[in-house]
Amino acid sequence: MNAATRLHDTGQSIWLDNITRALLDSGTLARFIAENSVTGLTSNPTIFDKAITGSSDYDDAMRAAAGRPAEDVFFDLAIDDLRRAAALFRPLHEATDGIDGWVSLEVSPRLAHDTASTVAEAKRLHSRADTPNLYIKVPGTPEGIPAIEDLIFSGIPVNVTLLFSPEHYLAAAAAYQRGLERRKSAGLDLRVSSVASLFISRWDVAVADKLAAGLSGQLGVAIGAQTYGAYRGLLAAPRWTALEDAGARPQRLLFASTGTKDPLLPDTFYISALAAEHTINTMPQNTLEAFADHGAVGSLLSADGTDADATFARHAAAGIDIDALAAQLQKDGAESFVASWAELLERVELKSATISSG
Repeated sequence: MNAATRLHDTGQSIWLDNITRALLDSGTLARFIAENSVTGLTSNPTIFDKAITGSSDYDDAMRAAAGRPAEDVFFDLAIDDLRRAAALFRPLHEATDGIDGWVSLEVSPRLAHDTASTVAEAKRLHSRADTPNLYIKVPGTPEGIPAIEDLIFSGIPVNVTLLFSPEHYLAAAAAYQRGLERRKSAGLDLRVSSVASLFISRWDVAVADKLAAGLSGQLGVAIGAQTYGAYRGLLAAPRWTALEDAGARPQRLLFASTGTKDPLLPDTFYISALAAEHTINTMPQNTLEAFADHGAVGSLLSADGTDADATFARHAAAGIDIDALAAQLQKDGAESFVASWAELLERVELKSATISSG
């Protein structure tokens, strides 16, 4: 039994933060499912950019789509890949009664501050994909929060992205609960799934040049631990248990951005540090392979979040304003996704034109 399987056995789901046609065609994703206990998959514009423009695997499909808008071409390619991945995960999805076995597709990041357009786009993509184990990724920005509530009410499974703090998480969780409460009042089925994706490593990148020796890598883990405490507290609260008693499923906490950026830290640092029951860790392919090869399952996070208190005190003493930094990270993250999206569409358009002229 490798370390990835041992981690899965602690109660944390392992998802892969990657998707390429080669990953599917080569059987690598199927092997990860069989050997490394991978039970789901996430994607984002940067991942698809590397996959589509960095190989010839999509050339035939792009040639057939010549003349169509770049965004339409992209979504065709992405949905094709995600449908195939979703089919591989379908047995897990059915065996876990819909708890695991999901893949994710993101709405256009350009809509991060447009509630109505986000709702319309998410519904359109969900219908277009026509895959039961597909999440639509929606940012947890102030404008995204009401969109999440409306989508849950409409029965659309949502992966809430761009969360950076316990407060961000609790806002997303409250939107999920409001959507379910509206469904309950309308007499609708409450089994609408969601995950809340908390970004980890970007915290440590943001403060790397502001800290004394010995604090590297600690802030992201502390944010994860504190948010986990908020998550477990919410699941024990009367408001949630009333929904659960009526048939609702918890919106699971997902740790994202867990690849190690600091070369002085172990390549499996965030995976070992964030082992926690009833959660998900979605990890880059190289991190997954490293953890399966030589990782170690660390102590599980405590359900009360107290693992984080001393770390926050040390960072406060170093002049780090956690609340202000959380807001800045979410703003920067949304802008970064927009830039990645624009670059992706430009490259798809250029490659389509090149293939067609060739």
